[in-house]
Amino acid sequence: MTIPSQPDGAPGLQLRLGWHSLLVLGVANILGAGVYVLIGTAASLYAGPAVTISFLIAGMACLLVGLCYAELASSVPESGSAYSYCKHTLGIGPAWALGWLLFLEFSVAASLLAVGFAGYFGSLMADLGVVLPKAISTPAVQLLLGEQGKSLVFTGNANLVAAAAVLAAGAIVALGTTRSSLANTILVLVKVLVLVSFIVVGATAVDPGNWSPFLPPNEGGFTYGWEGVARAASLLFFAFLGFETVSTAAAETRNPQRDVPIGILGSLAICATLYVLAAIVLTGLVPFRELDVPDPIAVAVDRIGWPQFAVVIKIGALAGLASVLLANAFGHSRVCYAMSRDGLLPDVFSRLHPTRNSVWIANLLLAALAAINAALLPISVMADLVTFGVALMFAMVAISLIRIRSSQPERLGRFRVPLGGVRIGGLWFGVVPVLAILMSFAMTLPVALDIVRQARNGDLLPVVLLTVYAVIGGLLYRFYGRARALQRNA
Repeated sequence: MTIPSQPDGAPGLQLRLGWHSLLVLGVANILGAGVYVLIGTAASLYAGPAVTISFLIAGMACLLVGLCYAELASSVPESGSAYSYCKHTLGIGPAWALGWLLFLEFSVAASLLAVGFAGYFGSLMADLGVVLPKAISTPAVQLLLGEQGKSLVFTGNANLVAAAAVLAAGAIVALGTTRSSLANTILVLVKVLVLVSFIVVGATAVDPGNWSPFLPPNEGGFTYGWEGVARAASLLFFAFLGFETVSTAAAETRNPQRDVPIGILGSLAICATLYVLAAIVLTGLVPFRELDVPDPIAVAVDRIGWPQFAVVIKIGALAGLASVLLANAFGHSRVCYAMSRDGLLPDVFSRLHPTRNSVWIANLLLAALAAINAALLPISVMADLVTFGVALMFAMVAISLIRIRSSQPERLGRFRVPLGGVRIGGLWFGVVPVLAILMSFAMTLPVALDIVRQARNGDLLPVVLLTVYAVIGGLLYRFYGRARALQRNA
């Protein structure tokens, strides 16, 4: 059973955005965590210099999913992105499941980005002679590498710097779309220029010896070798996630059937190119085993030996992560707005500011939740949680495209995925959505196996967090959201 996108006569978001705004939004949300934070963890723990291959694999998987998003955004131009697509094709139950995955994705992504922001901020302050105490700049849980492998330990600290970054981003987006879009545009321009400068200048100082061996031999499990390349690709799958935020803005776009596909595919192409180039330079500047830090670009630029240039790059990294935090906060609030209008979340998540036309209360509440995670959890745990949810969500998006092509041809917009497909028993199976489903599950498998391995070794935190989150989602839907959504559809 499907439900309407919003009650009749209800006030809605305003049509303010064009394709250029969506392109900026996509680049803002993609070009951040992957190159400024996760690239170090992926290279150090899993792939070594072959992290460039991992980026290409993850980018190809996201391209397939991005094509599905582009067609769905053209066919269902509403706020809510994947949640709205699933609602119109699969019904209320699957829509809630996917919306709950989106909630996990955006919330944990904000926390992860804020931890990276705190790392670069601390590095910049150290360059200026101010050392931040670890008690307020490191998470309560940290990942340590020992002779027995990786283990999680409790430190008693709290990353208050990261928490403050999340809260600031939520407050800015709460001011309204126009103000946050202007801030985002400025930050995107700064971070692109700075990242290109890092690639150009860093290329002159690389040590080719750091690329040898390009593919380190496997050391057990997913540590290096092709197993590590696959594991890093699943981790970096999240790094391309920003294109999804473009589709959450469909209800605020003047010509969504044309502009949303341009925003999605254009931002993917730009960021994939920059990711690969940055990975080559980064692993050429720093031995890959030294990159398991929240600020890998800062570590690399320090090796160049130009102190003033290092300060500029770190400021650019902070601008980049700040822009992603803003774009992420925008996308999260729009998904919650759509779910709230359908009755699946409390009405406070769809309450608009009387003059700024922003979902300001939702922005502040979501920022507070992400701030708690940022203060407590390390990058590695958060990256695994968000990757697991994202892969499942992407598979459901591809299934939604198959369903809408099969049963609701009247909804089809201008953009269509390439390569065609076949009809079997009344269902249309496109080459692109089928490959997207397969790649999404391929990205999930290494993460799932690694989480199981960690649990067997006594590190139960990832399993506990995922289980608790799933149980909370099930209870909310069963005893709150389902009845309200069905009542609004009556």
